[in-house]
Amino acid sequence: MNTPVGSVGVVTPQKLVFEEALALDCGRSLPRFELMVETYGQLNAAASNAVLICHALSGDHHAAGLHSEDDSKPGWWDNCIGPGKPIDTDRFFVVALNNLGGCKGSTGPVSLNPDNGQPYGPDFPLLTVGDWVRSQARLADRLGIRQWAAVIGGSLGGMQVQQWAIEFPARIRHAVVIASAPELSAQNIAFNEIARQAILSDPDFHGGRYYEQGTVPSRGLKLARMLGHITYLSDEAMRAKFGAELKAATPAFNFDVEFEVESYLRHQGQSFVDRFDANTYLLMTKALDYFDPARDAGGSLVDAYRAAQAKFLVIAFASDWRFSPARSREIVRALVAAGRAVSYAEIDSQLGHDDFLMPIPQYHGVLRTYLARVAEEGP
Repeated sequence: MNTPVGSVGVVTPQKLVFEEALALDCGRSLPRFELMVETYGQLNAAASNAVLICHALSGDHHAAGLHSEDDSKPGWWDNCIGPGKPIDTDRFFVVALNNLGGCKGSTGPVSLNPDNGQPYGPDFPLLTVGDWVRSQARLADRLGIRQWAAVIGGSLGGMQVQQWAIEFPARIRHAVVIASAPELSAQNIAFNEIARQAILSDPDFHGGRYYEQGTVPSRGLKLARMLGHITYLSDEAMRAKFGAELKAATPAFNFDVEFEVESYLRHQGQSFVDRFDANTYLLMTKALDYFDPARDAGGSLVDAYRAAQAKFLVIAFASDWRFSPARSREIVRALVAAGRAVSYAEIDSQLGHDDFLMPIPQYHGVLRTYLARVAEEGP
C-alpha cells in the first residue's frame, strides 16, 4: 500500500491495563480498568511535545490512520491529524483513547465485572467528565508525560479539555476547546433524555441486561441516533442535501421510506446500531448532562476558570445550533474575566455541529497557525 500524503499510515491500537483502583464521582470505584489507546508521531526526549485528543459522544481511540493496508475507513479525525496537517505528527506526539465506559476496547458496560464474571451491563457505574480526565491523567503518567503541550477536543471532547485545565492546571500548556459549551442547555439535556428513553423503552433492552438475553435494543438505539443526527446538522445543510425530495415520482401514501432524508436517517441509525453499544450511549449522554464546572465553584464559571494556567483557543461554528457560538463566547468571557489568556475564532460554516469534524480551510488554518506556535514555543 502506498501511504496517502499526510497520513500516519497503518496504526496498531494498544490496550493499557491500570491495576490501581480509580475512585469515581458517583461514590463507587473501579478496582482496575483498561484503556484502548492509539498514538501517532514520536515523543521527544523531554516528553514536551505530547498532545491529547479527547473524543466526543460516539468517538473512540481511532482518530487517524488505518488499521490495515486493506482498511478503507481512516480514523474519525484523519483530515486533521498527520504529517503536515493541523495537528502535525512531525512535530507532536499525539495520543487518542477510547474513554472509560466506551465500547471500543476500554473498560465499560460490555466488559466483564470481576465480581461475577458477567458483563457489567447496567451495573457499570455512571461516569463524569472528571472521571474521564482523572483516568487520562493516569494514562499520561503511564506514558511518561508530565505536561501536555495541548489537550484538544470538540463537543464533549471540549468539555474534557476544560476539565483538564481546571483540575490539572500544571499539566496542560494549551487548551483547545472546539464547538463546545460550559455546560449543557436545558434543550440539550432534553434531547439526551428523549434519546435515552428511546433506548430504555425498547422491549429488547431488558433493563440493560440484553447481552444475557442475546438481544440488542436496536430500535431504541436507532431512534436515539436518528434524533441526535438531526441536531448535528443545520437546517440549511439538510435542505441543501435533501430538500423535501421524494424517492419516487409520486407519493405512495404509506409509512415506508418515501423521502430522501428518511432514507438517510434510517441508514445512519442502522449503521450506528452495528458499531455502538446502547449502555455506553446512556452513560455518555449522562456525562454530558452532568458537566458543569461552575457548580463546583459556587456557581461561578469565572471562579472555576481561575484555577486554570493554560492558554486557551476556543473555536465555534456559525451554523452550529446545538453548541452555538453564543455558548463558546460564554467560555471566552468567563476566561477573560478570570484573567486567562484566550484566543477565539468563529468559523463560517454550513453543516452544523458536525463541522468540527470537517476539513474547512478557515478552521484548519486557525488550528494549524495556533498549534505551530505551540510547537515553536516549547515548554
